[in-house]
Amino acid sequence: MKNEFTLLLMALACASASSARRAFASVPTSAPAVAAAADNVRLTQYVNPRIGTGGHGHVFLGANVPFGYVQLGPTEPTRGWDWCSGYHDSDSVLIGFGHQHLSGTGIGDLGDVALLPVASDTQRQVIFSHADEQVRPGYYAVSLKANGRQYVKAELTATQRTGMHRYTFASGQAKALLVLDLKQGIGWDAVTDMQMKQLSPRLIVGHRYSKGWAPRQLDFFAMEFSQDVQLAPVATDTVGLISTLNMGMPLLVKVGLSAVSVENALGNLLSENPGWDFDAVCRQTDEAWNAELSKIRISTADEAKRRVFYTALYHTMTAPSVFSDVCGEYRGADGLVHEADFTNYTTLSLWDTYRAAHPLQTLIHPERQRDIAQTLLHIFSQQGKLPVWHLMGNETDCMIGNPAVPVLADLVLKGFDVDGQEALRAMTTSARLDERSMGLLKQYGYIPFDKEPEHETVAKGLEYALADDAIARVAKALGNQQEYDYFSQRSKSYRNYFDKTSGFMRGLSSERRFRQPFNPFHTVHRADDYCEGNAWQYTWLVPHDVHGLISLFGSERAFIQKFDSLFVVEGDLGEDASPDVSGLIGQYAHGNEPCHHVLYMYAYAGQPWKAAPLLRKVMREQYRDTADGLSGNEDVGQMSSWYVLSSIGLYQVEPAGGKYIIGSPIFDEATLNVGDGKRFTVRTIGGSDMNIYIQRARLNGKPYTKSYIDFRDIARGGTLELVMGPRPSKWGTARKDRP
Repeated sequence: MKNEFTLLLMALACASASSARRAFASVPTSAPAVAAAADNVRLTQYVNPRIGTGGHGHVFLGANVPFGYVQLGPTEPTRGWDWCSGYHDSDSVLIGFGHQHLSGTGIGDLGDVALLPVASDTQRQVIFSHADEQVRPGYYAVSLKANGRQYVKAELTATQRTGMHRYTFASGQAKALLVLDLKQGIGWDAVTDMQMKQLSPRLIVGHRYSKGWAPRQLDFFAMEFSQDVQLAPVATDTVGLISTLNMGMPLLVKVGLSAVSVENALGNLLSENPGWDFDAVCRQTDEAWNAELSKIRISTADEAKRRVFYTALYHTMTAPSVFSDVCGEYRGADGLVHEADFTNYTTLSLWDTYRAAHPLQTLIHPERQRDIAQTLLHIFSQQGKLPVWHLMGNETDCMIGNPAVPVLADLVLKGFDVDGQEALRAMTTSARLDERSMGLLKQYGYIPFDKEPEHETVAKGLEYALADDAIARVAKALGNQQEYDYFSQRSKSYRNYFDKTSGFMRGLSSERRFRQPFNPFHTVHRADDYCEGNAWQYTWLVPHDVHGLISLFGSERAFIQKFDSLFVVEGDLGEDASPDVSGLIGQYAHGNEPCHHVLYMYAYAGQPWKAAPLLRKVMREQYRDTADGLSGNEDVGQMSSWYVLSSIGLYQVEPAGGKYIIGSPIFDEATLNVGDGKRFTVRTIGGSDMNIYIQRARLNGKPYTKSYIDFRDIARGGTLELVMGPRPSKWGTARKDRP
């Protein structure tokens, strides 16, 4: 370990290199900040961070800034699946305040570098009460007790790459004690190597290496104190006891993190959080959240809907998380340190987020999209393929398909600052690999269940087909006929799985026989032809070619008849069904992502009005202002992104290209800041809980008959007016007006 002087010099070099990157975001936020100041409304007051901390929501609770590397908050013992974020509303045992957490995942990890204020040298956990907690965006506090008496008030806040603690210990104690625990983690996480060292009376540095969902995670930390402290390693040296004798003032702690080095961790700290004004950092954090929340302004008299909306919008900005230091260095997918002219991101839950979270980002965070694209392309160059599920610089290969492809293709097709040829090369190379069943897809034109021991062949095949369509669209836009022909053909491979007799997508053998026996309701978690779902749910996973899917049923009428039954039919999923199959309306499962586009498919069949009551039912019943307010995992912003888009009346069904289907907005007005000072407003006239059907529409004052709107029409700014009524109308039903 370097001495303090050398470390400080290197950290200062890192901090000084960050002049263009410092503070809370690496992208401009001036436009929404001006908007926030204009009407002087603090949108953070409408955020209820407890929504989703109960049930199966798995959301993070604590202090962070939008898209921050640090998520500082309470960690409880891992007691099962519902503790994937490290916290569940049903629990009351605290083991530490970890600096990194996941939000809404189905696998637990992180929880790194944890501090816990304790009342005695031997204490390692604390019983707490939710009544003693305070939480708002960027701030968390809890009063902790021992023997019925409060011994400390703990307060947390954060910047992009640092966490800040304030511990106010009760008088009468001999000393203030903090446990520094480098062993504890969440879920699968297990420490493989660690070091903590006190370099001066007020500086402790070290590292924590671990394996888990992320197979090789490196965390370096620099921990600075407002008072002189003493560090005493305990037992196996994975735990340290920090003490100070000065009880006359609060003990403040600032922690800088880096995946590169201790020097960079200290550089992040010096650059982002050089002072000791905890309240000032809280105010800055609140400003950062308010600026981002101000990118969508809604008008409604329903305060519960307002809280649900802004909490959902808040949840969409926990990730992707910044994964580069203020000096521009980051640890790549190859394990090496790289320096870049873009902000690198991690926590890419792409199988979930390509569906709604990324299409939402393209509307309200256009300034971040170059960095997202560069992140994807640099991961490709470092590991030889686009990311599948990237966590802390690691490819986890979690979930199925090529989910980065539609995200990258969407950015190209929407005209963002992306090298189209480079993107096309990354996509085609990734899609031509032999791994993850793609070799079988190339050999047979589909994935036979008797040749794939890992199961989920129907789900994999459908996911690859929609990604292949995204590639074909980019190839066509770039004039590459050869790649267009190849991937356009592959995108139709979904047809192989369709059984015209039963009307379901089914597992197909290498001899082209459908699997027997067959039960469209039954599902076995990760061990059948589907992935976290059944045949009823997966038959509709053709968002890239809905009209092609309709044709497989023989007629539009036959399709509608089958589609209508999805929302009423009931059956036994079986005892081994995935817990992700939740939020059921008939067999429509809103609690998991494969169904998220489904309601909007009515527009393709010329009956957009049929979606309205179902959309309203989902928004009313499956998004609530309670701890158990989500019907399924938040899934790193996807569940909430569906609500944000649907509540304002828009949803992108086709994974790439920017065609937003118009649904049934629940607000009087919603205005999106779409960048460059432009705003797009969706305004309802006569809307109510009864008037849910669109009667007619106007775009920028002119009659508008289409049941969808293109991204470019939204991005250039304007106003979409929707006249609502209590009964269905013929609006959007003509063939020329369908998507």
